[in-house]
Formats: sequence, structure tokens, C-alpha cells
Amino acid sequence: MKKSNIGKNSKRTGVNIYGAILSGGIGSRFWPLSRETTPKQLLKVVGEESLLRSTINRLSPLIPADKVFIVTNPKQAELIRLHLSYDGKTLSPGYIVEPFGRNTAAAIGLAAMEFYAKDPEAIMAVLPADHIIRDGRPFRDALKAAAEAASLGHLVTFGIIPSHPETGYGYIKAKARALKKIDGFEVIPVEKFVEKPDIKKARQYLKHGGYYWNSGIFLWKAGRILEEMEKHLPDIYRRLIDIKNGSDMAETYKGMVSISIDHGILEKAKDIVVIAANFSWSDIGNWRSFAEILEPDKDGNIIKGRVVDIGSQNSIIFGCDRVVGAIGLKDMILVDTPDATLVCPKDRAQEVKEIVDILKKKGYTEYEFHRTVHRPWGSYTLLESGAGYKIKKICVEPHCRLSLQSHKHRSEHWVIITGIARVQRGEETVDIAINQSTYIPRGVKHRLENPGDTPLEIIEVQSGAYLEEDDIVRFEDDFKRS
Repeated sequence: MKKSNIGKNSKRTGVNIYGAILSGGIGSRFWPLSRETTPKQLLKVVGEESLLRSTINRLSPLIPADKVFIVTNPKQAELIRLHLSYDGKTLSPGYIVEPFGRNTAAAIGLAAMEFYAKDPEAIMAVLPADHIIRDGRPFRDALKAAAEAASLGHLVTFGIIPSHPETGYGYIKAKARALKKIDGFEVIPVEKFVEKPDIKKARQYLKHGGYYWNSGIFLWKAGRILEEMEKHLPDIYRRLIDIKNGSDMAETYKGMVSISIDHGILEKAKDIVVIAANFSWSDIGNWRSFAEILEPDKDGNIIKGRVVDIGSQNSIIFGCDRVVGAIGLKDMILVDTPDATLVCPKDRAQEVKEIVDILKKKGYTEYEFHRTVHRPWGSYTLLESGAGYKIKKICVEPHCRLSLQSHKHRSEHWVIITGIARVQRGEETVDIAINQSTYIPRGVKHRLENPGDTPLEIIEVQSGAYLEEDDIVRFEDDFKRS
């Protein structure tokens, strides 16, 4: 392959900072709240915004919206785009879509190629989609200092000053002396990256000093990280160049090694520096993390929802629609949703991911869907299902409508329970009132619309040999779904 000139001999034309938000995971350690169709970054964990919305919004005005890109897979790109159009507060970032996940090195490399093509001197900020950072101003101040360090050629990461001996994070060991100060931030050379330790090592790191939690937030020139990729991950680099030159993306990705940016590059590269974060931070990796972001009661409990508790201590109890009763729990996690309940000791919170893996193997849909699924036009709730049938309650928001669609494998019967339904069926369009019903045969084009000022609710009975959500052929759609 011809030697690349990426990152070499380019003249500086001013700093352009681009945001690459990594958003391909589902956060399976947050099951049963997090599912494949409602991944952790789309949840409102703290406040009124989802974690992803907060991540995008806190970058402004330092990184404007037209320079923020979501790096994800096709399925999540669709979920995210619809999520960001909810509530009349549309956010429209760019999207860099991998055909399937190959860990963070490939994702970051693909984004770096995109940014380098836009500006050979582009600075890229790499940010996970699901971190909690409460105050955006100090975060942006730190980003500015890190961007200046990156413009000098450093690979920059943020280190979080440890508050306790944590075993769930990787660590960064910094050298004793800072290279320089930028806007009051010390830029310190990194001695090494350290894997997640056991509790004994974590205590030693805290006692020794000079160790930081690895935040997973990085800044560097797009060209510089591509140079390091060419050196340390030549196969990934070659495949990215092939994609840039027109090779089939899915075929090229198939053989790509799956490796993290930490293992693939940061443990080997030179001139890596760390800046100590001056902002509050949590990566909220599992249910136990709630103790870091929510205020416990006098007994050390974090309780949300319809919960009645007697005598529990240091426990996390989340209720939903049903009343949850708890007596005498100690250091436990209890999370209840309409279709699944989690109970485990707090010190085994990391193992929740294994439950999700078992659910997949058993074919249980609770790893993928909630009973209530939100859509840009409203929501639907699965009431009951069995061999050859499925019953849903569908709620359509005022002046919204579903796509014009048909189904290859199922027919549908609709009964109106509140509001007025405008139904397009084939060539006819009719308004249907409360207690009236209509039948949609298999293969017939149809559309459901709420023309009124109040929510429309219907009961839908599906019948057929195949009743999954991918049996939809869309002809028109207000939300531009394929």
C-alpha cells in the first residue's frame, strides 16, 4: 500500500474542534431499565434530559451542532435520530455509521478519517454518550485547554481524581512533573495505563497518589491519531483507507480486528498527556453508580418510584408502575419494571450483564424491548401475546400519525377507546369514534392518524404467523424512517 501522508506537512489554518460521541452500546449492566431498543444513553437517569442529549448540549457553544457527530451502528442510528426528534426539541447532529461494532479503535478511526477529510488540522474530542457531568462550564474550560494541548501534537486524556478505591475503572499513572500549564490546567505526561485493578491494588493506587481514573474522554488531532493507528494498528488503518477509497464498507469491516483504543494505541503510543478533570463526573457503569450521583436517605438508601420500605440500609430500590415493598434489605439492589425485576447484592452489580446474555440465549424478548415502547408519534404497550396473536394498546399524540404501511404476515383489528381515529385503508379514509372498530387485512396499505387535540388510544389485535416489529413495509413516513 502506498505510504500515507495523513497528519504530515500540513499548514495550520486555525483550530476546528469536532465532537465524536461514541454511542453504540446498550448499557446492559443497567438492565432491566436499559434494553436494546432503549439503551442507557437514551434514558433520563438524572434530570429531564437523556444522557445523550446532555452530552450533546454540554458541548455548546465550544463545539457547535454542525461539528458534533454520533458514531454508532445502523440500528442505534435510527433509534437515536428518532429520540432526538422527541418533545419538539429536535437535535440534528451528524452521524458516522459503522455497519457493525468493532470496538472503539475502529469507531474512532472512522471518525478521524471523516474529520481529517474536512480539515487536515481538525481536533477531535472523543466522548462516551452516557457520562454524567453536571456543570457544563468547567467541562468546556477543560476541553479548551485540552484542545490547545492537542493542537501542539499531544494525545490528551482527562483523568478523574479518585475519591475511593474503585475496581470498575481503568487507571492512568501520571509522571511526577507537568510539562506545562494551559489556562491553569497542568498537562502531565502519562507513565502508563493500568487495567481495572482488584480492591487491593486500587487501595495501593489511592495511597501512592499520581493515579487517576481513566475517563474515556480524549482529544487529539485527527491526523495524529491516524498516524498512531498506521503504526500500531496497521490492518485497521489499511481497511479504513480502503473504505475511504471506495471499498464496500460492510465487507471491509467484516475482517477488522475488534480492539479498544486503549489496548490498541494508548498503551503503546508516545507523548500522551493527562489533564486532571476539574468537573464532576460519573460514567454510571452499573446500578451501584447511583450512590455517586443521587443523595441517599438517612439510612443510606436510594429509593425512587412507588416504594414502601421498612428498615432497609445502603440499598438501591427502584419502582415503576407497581408498588414495591421492601423489608430489611442491606446492601442490595432491587429494580422493578412492568415486565422484569432485578434483585442482586450491590457488590455483584457488574454481573447484571450476564443476565442479559442468558436472556438472549433463551430467546426472552425482555433483553430487547420494554412492555411500553415509545415512538415519535406516541407509544404502544404490549398487553398480551400468544401463538398467532398479539394485543397492544396504542397511544397516538395529538396531530400525529403513523407511517403509511403494510404487513406481509399479519392482519390487524383496531378498537377505539378514546379520541377520534382517522384511518386510511387502501383507497378509503374514514374517521372512527369511541367503541367503533375497523379491520386491516394482511397486505393492505393503511395509516392511523390522530386529528384531534387530545391523545388517541386504541386496542390493536394482531393475528398471523409472524408478529414481530420488522414486518413493516413503509411507503410514507413523517419521521423519515426507512
